[in-house]
Parts: sequence; C-alpha cells; structure tokens
Amino acid sequence: MAPRPQTLDAATVACLNAIRVRCPLVLGGRSTGARAACRLAASMGAVGCVALSFLQPPNSPDVTRLPELLGVGLPTFVVQGERDRFGGPADFPEQVDLAVIPDADHSFRVPRRAVLSQDETYALIVEAVVEWVTARVG
Repeated sequence: MAPRPQTLDAATVACLNAIRVRCPLVLGGRSTGARAACRLAASMGAVGCVALSFLQPPNSPDVTRLPELLGVGLPTFVVQGERDRFGGPADFPEQVDLAVIPDADHSFRVPRRAVLSQDETYALIVEAVVEWVTARVG
C-alpha cells in the first residue's frame, strides 16, 4: 500500500531539496511515484517529467488520474507496459508523449514468450527515457 499523496509529496520535496544540484532537473517516478512526480515537477523547478507505469485505477472507468498527468505543465513522457492492468496505452489521450513497452505489465515484467527478453525490455525502457530526456534537456 502506497503512502498518502501528501506524505509521498513531502518526502519527495525533502529529498529533492537535499540533493538539488545546479543542472536541469527532470523529475520522474514509477506507479504512485509517477503521480507524485507529476504533481511536484513544476513546483520543484523541473524542466520535464517522466512517468513510468502511470497508475490508473483498474476496473474503475469513472475514476481517472489523468488530470494529474495532463496538468503537469511541463514536457511529460509516459512509459507504459502494453499489458499494464493499471492503464494500458489505449487509456492515454493522444497528446501524451507515450512509449509503449511490448508485452510488459505494470512492473515491466514480460512473459517468457515475449518478443523481447526481460533484459532487452529494461534496456528499451532506459533507451526511451534517455532519448526523451536528452532531446528535452540537451
């Protein structure tokens, strides 16, 4: 169970203030951490936001967390597993900058029958994020 959003946000802000350096900041996180990154990126002076496995409530079409994602106000990149039960690629509006990871679930695990091995899947995620950050931050 993830901590309450206010607790997670306060801990994230404390960490960022403790390690802030004089370079462009791209704030990111996975799952609940992706939501926290979306909420905090602009206020922390980030130049972008990376959301890995953005968390949408499964089986609850009337509940959406997309306003957090769409309200970042900064360039935002979502990396989502094709089989993520907390929000598949089709759950995101087309204006979202999205990388779909083939056969991956919410934890980016892939089955043995997947086109890419687990290591190749992780490498694809890293490559996509590095490429996106490099293009935005330089």
